[in-house]
Amino acid sequence: MLDCLELNFEERLTVFTGETGAGKSILLDALDALFGGDQVTPISRLLSHGKNRGQIEASFLRNLAVDTWLNDQGLELEDSEILISREIRYKDDRLINRCRINGILVNRFQIADLRPFLMDFTVQGQLHQLASPIKQLQWLDSYGKDLIQEKLIQVRSSWRLWKEAFTNLDKAKKEHEDNRQKRQEFKNILEELEVAELNDPFEDKKLQLEEDRLVNAVKLQQGLSILFERLQENGDHFPSALDHFGCCIQELRILTKLDSTLKIYEDQLFELQLNLQELMLKLNQYTMALQCDSSRLEETQERLIHLKKLQKIYDGDLPQLLKRRDELRFSLPSNHIDEVIEQLEKKEKVARDEMEQNNLQLTKARQKAALEFEKDLMQYLRPLGLLNIRFKVELSSSKPNENGADLIKFLFSANPGHSLAPLADVASGGEMSRFLLALKTVLSNVDGSSTLFFDEIDSGVSGRVSAAIAGVLKDLATNRQVFCVTHQPLIAAVADHHFRVVKSVEAGMTKSDVLHLVDIKDRQRELAELAGGDF
Repeated sequence: MLDCLELNFEERLTVFTGETGAGKSILLDALDALFGGDQVTPISRLLSHGKNRGQIEASFLRNLAVDTWLNDQGLELEDSEILISREIRYKDDRLINRCRINGILVNRFQIADLRPFLMDFTVQGQLHQLASPIKQLQWLDSYGKDLIQEKLIQVRSSWRLWKEAFTNLDKAKKEHEDNRQKRQEFKNILEELEVAELNDPFEDKKLQLEEDRLVNAVKLQQGLSILFERLQENGDHFPSALDHFGCCIQELRILTKLDSTLKIYEDQLFELQLNLQELMLKLNQYTMALQCDSSRLEETQERLIHLKKLQKIYDGDLPQLLKRRDELRFSLPSNHIDEVIEQLEKKEKVARDEMEQNNLQLTKARQKAALEFEKDLMQYLRPLGLLNIRFKVELSSSKPNENGADLIKFLFSANPGHSLAPLADVASGGEMSRFLLALKTVLSNVDGSSTLFFDEIDSGVSGRVSAAIAGVLKDLATNRQVFCVTHQPLIAAVADHHFRVVKSVEAGMTKSDVLHLVDIKDRQRELAELAGGDF
């Protein structure tokens, strides 16, 4: 636990030593949290037990990369230093973070974006990155940026243009397929409606009436027979209606001779007789139709079934089906999109050719950079105790993306007679640590953060190798501010500045403190303890 700690650091190489568990990595944890990440320690664990608030601040000298970033963010600072702070506190059981740059409130993403320009962390947990093809590609591109950067920009630009062209083409093809399916569907509907020969919007109602008539033909014939007997035939010696009309007309004629004014009624009665005779004729024709059209019932029922089926399938009555048929006759989806697709295919091919050409140029640049990268890295790996090491950057083709069409693989062999294999598959933990140190050193010579932090980069190595690591760190600190948490006295001995982390127990609580070892005897005593002896 730390109540409050303020440390000032100088240029060149600074080491932190101390017993296991004393809290040597406290600076690393704090700086990692400061730059918006929880890469090393969850941010909530940085608060001491029982505390609900904490704050971390760090001041850095500005450099050109930082100034460019500040300008891009629209942050105008007059100070020559950049002060980054992060406040952590609990409120209503919620953890609240506030990040600031020179007092200006910024978000965590901005802080994380600024991080690479100020600090680079190398920790044990980062060794897995050595197995990442994406990370390996980033390292190679960073190393060879003078050869690669311009071509990478061209690749990304051409990839975006191709991606847009491909997306438009793919969209048009899908639209074309949907259009084709709809066209076929509409054609099938139209053909079915045409085959149905729909003409009369009330055909189903008429057929329903006809079906009712034909289904009840027997009853109708029986009723008509009775009607004929009463109107026309003289059955059971009773006069029919026509007989009565005849008698009535005859009687009225006699009366008309007595009174001529009755003539009009005689004419009306005669007209009624003619109308009745005409009615009898039509009823007779209706009766004859019932007798001679026995197959019509089956035809009518089949037609009705077919019409009802169509109405159910297409969810509409007969007038709606007629309207839909007429609309389909003139509105089937056209195939003009074929011309659009042809044009889009040409654009996609032009964009793809341009992208592939740029990818090829980028691959050549990476191949050239890879050769230089291998040479530079080997210059640092061999002095680190890897005398028989072989290292190669293998480039192979991959599916194109915004970073080109290259797949990067770091191949490694530390022993004679062993073939090259992926670094993460064959390198030991100590070899991986040394490789990572050499890699960071090579990259720092090209570009990188002004401050480097190594956490136990010497883990699992011998005294001879630790001396070599010390030499690399010392050289690296010539142009960079370098921090290193170490257990190795050989590394601590070459440091320009030495801090010791100690812990103590007060009132049942464990506390950590950081002591700046300025006196030579204090440093000698600490180095002796690291070596396992007494001063």
